[in-house]
Amino acid sequence: MSNFNAVDARSFDGVAKGVGSHSAAFSHYCNLGLLVGNDSNGKLVSECVVAQARQCFVNLKNVIEKSGHSISDAVRVSIFLVDMRDYKAVEAEFLAVFANCLPTLSVVGVKALPNGAKVGVDGLLTHGLGTIPNAPQAGDLIKLTNNSKKAPVASNSTQLVAFSHYSNVSCQLPIDPSVNRIVAECVGAQAAQCFKNVSAALAGIGVGLDDVVKVTIFVRDLADMEVINTIYKCFFPRSAIARAVNYFPARTVVKVSSLPHNARVAVEVSVAHGDGTPPQLIEDRHGIVIIAKNNAKAPKCALSSQSVAFSHYNHLSAQLPLNENGDVVGKDTAAQVAQVFANIKAIVENCGHKMNELVKVNAYLANIEDESVFNAEFEKVFGNGVKPALRLVGVGELAKGAKVMADAILSNPEGTPPAK
Repeated sequence: MSNFNAVDARSFDGVAKGVGSHSAAFSHYCNLGLLVGNDSNGKLVSECVVAQARQCFVNLKNVIEKSGHSISDAVRVSIFLVDMRDYKAVEAEFLAVFANCLPTLSVVGVKALPNGAKVGVDGLLTHGLGTIPNAPQAGDLIKLTNNSKKAPVASNSTQLVAFSHYSNVSCQLPIDPSVNRIVAECVGAQAAQCFKNVSAALAGIGVGLDDVVKVTIFVRDLADMEVINTIYKCFFPRSAIARAVNYFPARTVVKVSSLPHNARVAVEVSVAHGDGTPPQLIEDRHGIVIIAKNNAKAPKCALSSQSVAFSHYNHLSAQLPLNENGDVVGKDTAAQVAQVFANIKAIVENCGHKMNELVKVNAYLANIEDESVFNAEFEKVFGNGVKPALRLVGVGELAKGAKVMADAILSNPEGTPPAK
């Protein structure tokens, strides 16, 4: 792979800046950091959620266009609401921008957002030109969409969007598509329905669960994870081949305040799409494999891989501030943030990479008031170098009583060719 293939991280005038980059492009995707309803000076435009939502999407549109893209390049949009009752009002602002080119969509309720905002958005774009100057196929790749009737089809989003060697699926709620209603209140039944819906959406393009590289589980009550994990093991690993190597995708579990339709759990996935999208050739799929890794220098989980690489991206499981004994490091927020980044660094280096090759960090704080402490540690890690796009939200509670948790997406310029 050319040495020119490097992370292209940018921030733009006219949009309030944080410690992360507004956008970070690598290969054929561009990750966008979290945006709230701030004006260019970093002040909320209003206390009104509609005005904030409108400004969020103005900011998002500005970042998209200033990075050389258009609204139609959106693959995924994630919306974070402090009050789920605001969903319909925010949805109207979302549709005012995306009605003619619906991306996949995730909507979750969180405890708090930066600057006291009521709504925040981030996203993922296609980057057809890639990050190698004059590369073959640059600008020619096609975005494909699909809506399978065997999974819930929403009027405000596309069920699945494929571009290049990845597919993204809209966050799946526990809705039974045959009756278009949430299944029973039982969290086990709801979790099973979420994974059935993911499986059905993927089957619509001839892909199975073993091609999932990253799973994010949004759950209202962390105490439900024991039941959800039991259900999870019914779906991962799925095939005999995956079971033989004990393959699990990278995984993040996020405690949320609320979900649409008052669901107890929802599931979001990123998926390897070996076929690629035209003009990439289907027969090339045999030249790309999924590579999952674990190492002793970071915490291990029996239900996830620390990192899962496919093609030019490497997905990292969420890291808590755990030391080598699996214990949370003290009660000091700064020490916990430092430990999270130390764990991420150990995983990144085990993949043969450096921290300046990260394109996105998704960080979750138990208390949003710790934002300034997190930002200071973020600056220590990334300094004046390449800074990834950043999502930072407050969730109220994290596993093991931790104050911070983060996952990440790593650029992978060498790709994932099969072992010789």
